[in-house]
Amino acid sequence: MASSVDSTALKLSQLGINADFASSVPNLKKNLHLLSAEQVDLVKILLEMGQTHLFEHWPEPGVDDNEKKAFFDQVARLNSSYPGGLASYIQTARGLLADSKAGKNPFDGFIPSVPTGEVLTFGDDSFISFEERGVKEVRKAAFVLVAGGLGERLGYNGIKVALPAETTTGTCFLQSYIEYVLALQEASNKLAGGSQAEIPFVIMTSDDTHTRTLELLESNSYFGMKPTQVKLLKQEKVACLDDNDARLAVDPHNKYRIQTKPHGHGDVHALLYSSGLLKNWLDAGLRWVLFFQDTNGLLFKAIPASLGVSATRDYHVNSLAVPRKAKEAIGGITRLTHADGRSMVINVEYNQLDPLLRATGFPDGDVNNETGFSPFPGNINQLILELGPYIDELSKTGGAIKEFVNPKYKDASKTSFKSSTRLECMMQDYPKTLPPSARVGFTVMDTWLAYAPVKNNPEDAAKVPKGNPYHSATSGEMAIYRANSLVLRKAGVQVADPVKQAFNAQEVEVWPRITWKPKWALTFSDIKSKVSGKCSISQRSTMVIKGRNVYLQDLSLDGTLIVNAVEDAEVKVSGSVQNKGWALEPVDYKDTSVPEEIRIRGFRINKIEQEERN
Repeated sequence: MASSVDSTALKLSQLGINADFASSVPNLKKNLHLLSAEQVDLVKILLEMGQTHLFEHWPEPGVDDNEKKAFFDQVARLNSSYPGGLASYIQTARGLLADSKAGKNPFDGFIPSVPTGEVLTFGDDSFISFEERGVKEVRKAAFVLVAGGLGERLGYNGIKVALPAETTTGTCFLQSYIEYVLALQEASNKLAGGSQAEIPFVIMTSDDTHTRTLELLESNSYFGMKPTQVKLLKQEKVACLDDNDARLAVDPHNKYRIQTKPHGHGDVHALLYSSGLLKNWLDAGLRWVLFFQDTNGLLFKAIPASLGVSATRDYHVNSLAVPRKAKEAIGGITRLTHADGRSMVINVEYNQLDPLLRATGFPDGDVNNETGFSPFPGNINQLILELGPYIDELSKTGGAIKEFVNPKYKDASKTSFKSSTRLECMMQDYPKTLPPSARVGFTVMDTWLAYAPVKNNPEDAAKVPKGNPYHSATSGEMAIYRANSLVLRKAGVQVADPVKQAFNAQEVEVWPRITWKPKWALTFSDIKSKVSGKCSISQRSTMVIKGRNVYLQDLSLDGTLIVNAVEDAEVKVSGSVQNKGWALEPVDYKDTSVPEEIRIRGFRINKIEQEERN
């Protein structure tokens, strides 16, 4: 027994805690001899940060000892995965919670203005020039997919990147992204004289998605990409907070665990920095890092030109954007200039932008200008960062991104929460810490070309006010067909007008179901070079192009045509193709006999008849 007392005294000595303080945590004091030296250091952090409540319910030694040790395993993870550790997390939380309680405006003292950027028009000479530059540059880029979320919000129980981007071919989002990267890699290497640079592809996962993402890759042979090109980085959750003093919340289901929740996609910066990948990329001669999110099936149509803008304008940060209507529920890219001289170009959420403008000398707030859109471009959360300046910045911050807290208070006194909260961070807030000398700009693309996220379930999408985007699996798939149809129209193909149909109570434009593999065409110039003569496609038609050297020449399509060209075979597709084709048949999202990925779209494809060309 004496040795146990001596051991406890030693631990207390190591902690630097006097006997009076120790008596305030008697349950911990009795159990100190169970802990390692590293765990003792964690105890000290917790006690110094006012977290004695975590030990109030600890029983005598000999009871639940393994659970007590497991508690410190969790604390160690929470401490090591956050820049600056748990002490920094708690201190930051106290400051942000105090500001929240006081109702402090994070933009107080800042004047908003429209930043400089590039507004592109699809298919004109400038757009084509930027696309060509982007394809040359892309072999010096790395791609980072932020994919930590499940599809539950969509009415889908799998990981979001496993969802089909469109059901004509059934290609899932992850396969589509990888095939685009591989096609860009091949095209860029060809322009560089055939050297074989490999574009790194990073996926940020979470506890919810990590294993399933790896299984999806492995069961599909990485969709043709070398496994060595792909790196998965798993983000950890952060501790929940119970009150304005930032007391860590005990898990309601396990008194030996701290409750945790996701920290947000801003973690991607700290993960990249701590992984050492950024330094490796710089050493390998890379210049760009492109960040994108998990369910935008149009994104890669915008990548070549956007990267071309970054390279031409020497942007340290380039935010991809679309035109936005005033007060539309999408953040606006804004320059904020403070009275003290500070300046930054960042995303300002739509519910903050209008009151900020009204409070700073713009009585009408966020209004459309002569273009019919707000002068503040709509942020779509796709970033292109120049690698060198990015590393310089992260070496100062460790990748920590300015956080925010959004507690739900029980009442107007703001003294207690309805449920625990946590600090959150967003990937697009990275520019907040940049110096005024940083070159931060944006690239605006047509919405039809660049932005069709899938994030709402059928019920929520059906409630969206008329005229606003549904952002559902239904609208996301239809947007892919619309974009492909409009691109072919621009290249000279007579593509029939769409018809309006309702699926899952969402009225959408149904264009011809046209899809192609990325290796067929990455840029508008590629498409123009593969279309000649008088080509026409009827509204009820479906066309799938799989193959690199497929040429459409005087083609008249009324039905379904599948072109499967083997590697490097040249296939000319011409003449009249007419058959019964494939039909869209409505499906009720409540019909559980139908697979989820079909149900959430509200339609299935009945493949009645098609013609195949090889």
